[in-house]
Amino acid sequence: MLYIIGLGLGDEQDITLKGLEAVKKCDKVYMEAYTSLLSFGLSTNGISNLEKLYGKPIILADREMVEEKAHEILFEAHDAHVAFLVVGDPFGATTHTDLVVRAKKMAIDVKIVHNASVMNAIGICGLQLYRYGETVSIPFFTETWRPDSFYEKIQRNRMMGLHTLCLLDIRVKEPTLESLCRGRKAYEPPRYMMINTAIEQLLEIVQGREESAYTEDTECVGLARLGSEDQKIVAGTMKQLQLIDFGAPLHCLVITGKTHPVEEEMLDFYRCRT
Repeated sequence: MLYIIGLGLGDEQDITLKGLEAVKKCDKVYMEAYTSLLSFGLSTNGISNLEKLYGKPIILADREMVEEKAHEILFEAHDAHVAFLVVGDPFGATTHTDLVVRAKKMAIDVKIVHNASVMNAIGICGLQLYRYGETVSIPFFTETWRPDSFYEKIQRNRMMGLHTLCLLDIRVKEPTLESLCRGRKAYEPPRYMMINTAIEQLLEIVQGREESAYTEDTECVGLARLGSEDQKIVAGTMKQLQLIDFGAPLHCLVITGKTHPVEEEMLDFYRCRT
Protein backbone atom coordinates (compact mmCIF):
# COMPACT_ATOMS: atom_id res chain seq x y z
CA MET A 1 0.00 0.00 0.00
CA LEU A 2 1.26 3.45 -0.90
CA TYR A 3 0.02 6.30 1.31
CA ILE A 4 0.44 9.80 -0.08
CA ILE A 5 -0.09 12.10 2.87
CA GLY A 6 -0.47 15.89 2.93
CA LEU A 7 1.34 17.63 5.79
CA GLY A 8 -0.29 21.05 5.56
CA LEU A 9 1.69 24.28 5.50
CA GLY A 10 2.93 25.09 9.00
CA ASP A 11 4.88 22.60 11.05
CA GLU A 12 4.80 18.98 12.19
CA GLN A 13 1.57 19.62 14.12
CA ASP A 14 -0.41 20.28 10.94
CA ILE A 15 -0.71 16.65 9.86
CA THR A 16 -4.28 15.31 10.20
CA LEU A 17 -5.16 12.55 12.66
CA LYS A 18 -5.87 10.26 9.72
CA GLY A 19 -2.48 11.10 8.24
CA LEU A 20 -0.68 10.50 11.52
CA GLU A 21 -2.34 7.11 11.96
CA ALA A 22 -1.27 6.13 8.45
CA VAL A 23 2.35 7.19 9.03
CA LYS A 24 2.60 5.22 12.25
CA LYS A 25 1.58 1.97 10.59
CA CYS A 26 3.94 2.35 7.65
CA ASP A 27 7.16 0.38 7.35
CA LYS A 28 8.99 3.12 5.47
CA VAL A 29 8.44 6.89 5.34
CA TYR A 30 9.64 9.20 2.58
CA MET A 31 9.28 12.99 2.52
CA GLU A 32 9.21 14.94 -0.72
CA ALA A 33 11.68 17.78 -0.39
CA TYR A 34 11.73 19.97 -3.46
CA THR A 35 8.35 21.28 -4.67
CA SER A 36 7.71 23.03 -1.34
CA LEU A 37 8.74 23.01 2.31
CA LEU A 38 7.21 23.40 5.72
CA SER A 39 7.80 26.60 7.66
CA PHE A 40 10.69 24.93 9.49
CA GLY A 41 12.12 23.51 6.27
CA LEU A 42 15.24 25.67 6.42
CA SER A 43 16.12 24.70 10.01
CA THR A 44 18.43 21.90 11.09
CA ASN A 45 15.95 20.32 13.50
CA GLY A 46 12.89 20.33 11.23
CA ILE A 47 13.09 16.69 10.18
CA SER A 48 13.96 15.52 13.71
CA ASN A 49 10.78 17.19 14.97
CA LEU A 50 8.78 15.19 12.44
CA GLU A 51 10.55 11.98 13.37
CA LYS A 52 9.87 12.52 17.08
CA LEU A 53 6.15 13.07 16.48
CA TYR A 54 5.76 10.20 14.02
CA GLY A 55 8.06 7.78 15.84
CA LYS A 56 9.64 6.85 12.50
CA PRO A 57 12.84 7.67 10.63
CA ILE A 58 12.20 9.80 7.55
CA ILE A 59 13.99 9.48 4.22
CA LEU A 60 14.24 12.77 2.32
CA ALA A 61 13.18 12.29 -1.30
CA ASP A 62 14.76 14.92 -3.53
CA ARG A 63 13.91 15.65 -7.16
CA GLU A 64 16.30 13.01 -8.46
CA MET A 65 14.81 10.27 -6.31
CA VAL A 66 11.17 11.13 -7.03
CA GLU A 67 11.49 11.71 -10.76
CA GLU A 68 14.18 9.17 -11.62
CA LYS A 69 13.96 6.47 -8.95
CA ALA A 70 10.25 6.39 -8.17
CA HIS A 71 10.17 2.75 -9.22
CA GLU A 72 12.22 1.88 -6.12
CA ILE A 73 9.63 3.49 -3.83
CA LEU A 74 6.80 1.78 -5.69
CA PHE A 75 8.56 -1.59 -5.61
CA GLU A 76 8.69 -1.35 -1.81
CA ALA A 77 4.98 -0.49 -1.69
CA HIS A 78 4.19 -3.79 -3.39
CA ASP A 79 4.88 -5.78 -0.24
CA ALA A 80 4.81 -3.20 2.56
CA HIS A 81 3.11 -0.05 3.77
CA VAL A 82 5.03 2.96 2.44
CA ALA A 83 4.26 6.61 3.24
CA PHE A 84 5.13 9.47 0.93
CA LEU A 85 4.79 12.79 2.76
CA VAL A 86 3.97 15.91 0.80
CA VAL A 87 3.97 19.51 2.04
CA GLY A 88 0.50 20.99 1.53
CA ASP A 89 -1.88 18.66 -0.31
CA PRO A 90 -0.84 15.56 -2.31
CA PHE A 91 -2.22 16.95 -5.56
CA GLY A 92 -0.58 20.34 -5.38
CA ALA A 93 2.12 19.22 -7.85
CA THR A 94 1.96 17.13 -11.02
CA THR A 95 4.82 14.94 -9.81
CA HIS A 96 2.54 13.41 -7.22
CA THR A 97 -0.19 12.73 -9.76
CA ASP A 98 2.41 10.90 -11.84
CA LEU A 99 3.34 8.79 -8.82
CA VAL A 100 -0.31 7.76 -8.35
CA VAL A 101 -0.67 6.84 -12.04
CA ARG A 102 2.47 4.71 -11.97
CA ALA A 103 1.39 2.98 -8.77
CA LYS A 104 -2.03 2.11 -10.15
CA LYS A 105 -0.48 0.75 -13.35
CA MET A 106 1.61 -1.55 -11.15
CA ALA A 107 -1.54 -2.69 -9.30
CA ILE A 108 -0.39 -1.05 -6.07
CA ASP A 109 -3.13 0.15 -3.73
CA VAL A 110 -2.96 3.91 -3.13
CA LYS A 111 -4.54 5.87 -0.31
CA ILE A 112 -4.59 9.68 -0.31
CA VAL A 113 -4.79 11.79 2.86
CA HIS A 114 -5.58 15.42 2.03
CA ASN A 115 -4.54 18.57 3.86
CA ALA A 116 -4.44 22.35 3.49
CA SER A 117 -2.43 23.82 0.63
CA VAL A 118 -1.60 27.27 -0.70
CA MET A 119 -4.51 26.83 -3.12
CA ASN A 120 -7.09 27.19 -0.36
CA ALA A 121 -5.12 28.83 2.46
CA ILE A 122 -4.65 31.85 0.19
CA GLY A 123 -8.24 32.73 1.10
CA ILE A 124 -6.98 34.27 4.35
CA CYS A 125 -6.13 37.49 2.49
CA GLY A 126 -9.84 38.05 1.91
CA LEU A 127 -10.01 37.51 -1.84
CA GLN A 128 -12.71 34.95 -2.52
CA LEU A 129 -11.47 31.65 -3.92
CA TYR A 130 -14.06 31.40 -6.69
CA ARG A 131 -12.90 34.77 -8.06
CA TYR A 132 -9.42 33.47 -8.97
CA GLY A 133 -8.36 32.68 -12.52
CA GLU A 134 -5.56 30.39 -13.64
CA THR A 135 -2.61 30.08 -11.26
CA VAL A 136 0.84 30.86 -12.64
CA SER A 137 4.40 29.96 -11.64
CA ILE A 138 7.13 32.58 -11.93
CA PRO A 139 10.65 31.17 -12.47
CA PHE A 140 13.93 32.90 -11.75
CA PHE A 141 15.30 34.84 -14.69
CA THR A 142 18.86 34.16 -15.79
CA GLU A 143 21.17 36.12 -18.09
CA THR A 144 20.16 33.96 -21.05
CA TRP A 145 16.65 32.80 -20.09
CA ARG A 146 13.87 35.26 -19.32
CA PRO A 147 10.58 33.41 -19.91
CA ASP A 148 7.30 35.32 -20.04
CA SER A 149 4.79 32.65 -21.08
CA PHE A 150 2.86 33.19 -17.84
CA TYR A 151 2.14 36.81 -18.82
CA GLU A 152 -0.68 35.83 -21.18
CA LYS A 153 -2.40 33.91 -18.38
CA ILE A 154 -2.22 36.94 -16.10
CA GLN A 155 -3.54 39.08 -18.93
CA ARG A 156 -6.53 36.77 -19.50
CA ASN A 157 -7.33 36.74 -15.79
CA ARG A 158 -7.17 40.52 -15.62
CA MET A 159 -9.43 40.91 -18.65
CA MET A 160 -12.04 38.79 -16.88
CA GLY A 161 -11.63 40.66 -13.60
CA LEU A 162 -10.15 37.60 -11.87
CA HIS A 163 -7.36 37.41 -9.30
CA THR A 164 -4.09 35.65 -10.17
CA LEU A 165 -2.15 33.55 -7.68
CA CYS A 166 1.56 33.62 -8.54
CA LEU A 167 3.63 30.78 -7.13
CA LEU A 168 7.26 31.79 -6.84
CA ASP A 169 10.23 29.68 -7.87
CA ILE A 170 11.93 27.20 -5.54
CA ARG A 171 15.34 25.95 -6.66
CA VAL A 172 16.49 23.05 -4.50
CA LYS A 173 19.29 20.65 -5.48
CA GLU A 174 19.53 22.01 -8.99
CA PRO A 175 22.60 20.74 -10.90
CA THR A 176 25.18 23.37 -11.85
CA LEU A 177 25.84 24.05 -15.53
CA GLU A 178 29.41 22.86 -15.09
CA SER A 179 28.29 19.55 -13.59
CA LEU A 180 25.92 18.96 -16.50
CA CYS A 181 28.74 19.55 -18.98
CA ARG A 182 31.22 17.33 -17.13
CA GLY A 183 28.81 14.62 -16.11
CA ARG A 184 29.64 14.96 -12.41
CA LYS A 185 27.07 15.68 -9.73
CA ALA A 186 27.33 19.14 -8.19
CA TYR A 187 24.44 21.32 -7.10
CA GLU A 188 23.66 25.01 -6.79
CA PRO A 189 22.83 26.44 -3.33
CA PRO A 190 19.07 26.45 -2.59
CA ARG A 191 17.23 29.56 -3.78
CA TYR A 192 13.74 30.77 -2.93
CA MET A 193 12.18 33.62 -4.89
CA MET A 194 11.11 36.59 -2.82
CA ILE A 195 8.12 38.82 -3.57
CA ASN A 196 10.44 41.75 -4.38
CA THR A 197 12.20 39.71 -7.07
CA ALA A 198 8.91 38.46 -8.51
CA ILE A 199 7.56 42.00 -8.87
CA GLU A 200 10.82 43.20 -10.42
CA GLN A 201 10.56 40.45 -13.06
CA LEU A 202 6.84 41.07 -13.64
CA LEU A 203 7.46 44.76 -14.28
CA GLU A 204 10.38 43.99 -16.60
CA ILE A 205 8.08 41.84 -18.74
CA VAL A 206 5.60 44.67 -19.41
CA GLN A 207 8.24 47.23 -20.35
CA GLY A 208 7.74 48.25 -23.96
CA ARG A 209 4.32 46.65 -24.30
CA GLU A 210 1.67 48.99 -25.70
CA GLU A 211 -1.13 47.72 -23.46
CA SER A 212 0.18 46.07 -20.32
CA ALA A 213 -2.00 43.87 -18.13
CA TYR A 214 -0.66 45.58 -15.01
CA THR A 215 1.61 48.42 -13.89
CA GLU A 216 3.57 49.31 -10.77
CA ASP A 217 0.32 50.82 -9.45
CA THR A 218 -1.64 47.57 -9.76
CA GLU A 219 -3.01 46.30 -6.44
CA CYS A 220 -1.51 43.04 -5.18
CA VAL A 221 -1.24 40.99 -2.01
CA GLY A 222 2.10 39.60 -0.83
CA LEU A 223 2.09 36.59 1.47
CA ALA A 224 5.02 34.98 3.28
CA ARG A 225 5.18 31.71 5.26
CA LEU A 226 1.49 31.07 4.70
CA GLY A 227 0.02 28.81 7.37
CA SER A 228 2.78 29.39 9.94
CA GLU A 229 2.59 31.30 13.22
CA ASP A 230 4.62 34.20 11.81
CA GLN A 231 2.95 34.47 8.41
CA LYS A 232 3.02 37.95 6.89
CA ILE A 233 0.35 39.41 4.62
CA VAL A 234 0.53 42.87 3.06
CA ALA A 235 -1.80 44.42 0.47
CA GLY A 236 -0.65 47.32 -1.69
CA THR A 237 0.55 48.32 -5.12
CA MET A 238 3.43 46.51 -6.78
CA LYS A 239 5.57 49.59 -6.16
CA GLN A 240 4.73 49.56 -2.44
CA LEU A 241 5.26 45.82 -2.00
CA GLN A 242 8.69 46.01 -3.60
CA LEU A 243 9.83 48.02 -0.57
CA ILE A 244 8.45 45.60 2.05
CA ASP A 245 10.73 43.12 3.83
CA PHE A 246 8.63 39.95 3.90
CA GLY A 247 11.31 37.94 5.67
CA ALA A 248 12.09 34.26 5.20
CA PRO A 249 10.47 32.10 2.48
CA LEU A 250 8.20 30.75 1.20
CA HIS A 251 6.57 33.70 -0.57
CA CYS A 252 3.66 33.99 -2.99
CA LEU A 253 1.93 36.91 -4.68
CA VAL A 254 -1.64 37.64 -5.72
CA ILE A 255 -2.37 40.13 -8.49
CA THR A 256 -5.87 41.32 -7.72
CA GLY A 257 -8.64 41.53 -10.30
CA LYS A 258 -11.96 43.28 -9.83
CA THR A 259 -12.76 43.27 -6.12
CA HIS A 260 -16.07 42.93 -4.29
CA PRO A 261 -16.82 45.36 -1.42
CA VAL A 262 -16.52 42.50 1.09
CA GLU A 263 -13.09 41.64 -0.33
CA GLU A 264 -12.07 45.29 0.00
CA GLU A 265 -13.10 45.33 3.66
CA MET A 266 -10.87 42.32 4.36
CA LEU A 267 -7.97 43.72 2.35
CA ASP A 268 -8.09 46.90 4.43
CA PHE A 269 -6.78 44.91 7.41
CA TYR A 270 -3.63 44.12 5.44
CA ARG A 271 -3.27 47.40 3.56
CA CYS A 272 0.19 48.93 3.34
CA ARG A 273 0.11 52.28 5.15
CA THR A 274 3.34 53.73 3.78
